[in-house]
Amino acid sequence: MTKTFLPALALAVTLSAAPAFAETYKIGVTPGPHAQILEAVQEVLAPKGIELEITEFSDYVVPNEALASGELDANSFQHQPYLDNQIKDRGYDIVSVATTVNFPIGIYSEKIDSIEDLPEGGSIAIPNDPTNGGRVLLLLQENGVIKLKDGVGTAASVADIVDNPKNLQILEIDAAQLPRTLPDVDAAGINTNYAEQAGLDPVNGAILREGPEGPYVNIIAVRSEDKDAEWVKALVEAYHSDEIKQFVDTTFNGAVLASW
Repeated sequence: MTKTFLPALALAVTLSAAPAFAETYKIGVTPGPHAQILEAVQEVLAPKGIELEITEFSDYVVPNEALASGELDANSFQHQPYLDNQIKDRGYDIVSVATTVNFPIGIYSEKIDSIEDLPEGGSIAIPNDPTNGGRVLLLLQENGVIKLKDGVGTAASVADIVDNPKNLQILEIDAAQLPRTLPDVDAAGINTNYAEQAGLDPVNGAILREGPEGPYVNIIAVRSEDKDAEWVKALVEAYHSDEIKQFVDTTFNGAVLASW
């Protein structure tokens, strides 16, 4: 996975009052809804004298590296299973301090209209990170496309497929690149933020879509040492405000679901 990130998207806001929040807090996000929501959160925080510097990252690996190293103060881009996997693999001292929004993952196709129409020997592209790839595999299992080993849960991988009746090829590809694969595969499991960036319709354009329930609600993460900091409490309060819930509901029209 290429570890690159886009230039910081600094939100210039003239702040006053609240001397306890004299510093700027750096928040890492992926492009699209996460960035848009944090920009709205900035407006809620401004009267409290808190400024956010929002930095967009083009993949799912660098934001946790940057948070753990101190380049960021928080990030908002991942769900708990992904963070758990990162902590296990890399030993990060990072914790979740709040849930944010859910992006039901979808399976899209330019060639078929229903998952039942997948051809014998067809191809499906899935994210190459463990939790989001497993997420698509679970969705395929729930709809009778494949069968996985018992008990694998959110840790499911291609190696856990025990029955593949149509002999489908499962291609693991960087999540951000998946929309580009659609002309070349029969279907692809694509995260909502990348689907929207590519002009896909997450609500009506997917041939298969996750339900809103499950463990994949996104989170705000910080270093463990900051979990009780006053600025973190203020960030969570602003994110969980009625203003932000209304922003999510009206901006994304069901493609993104507020968790609070």
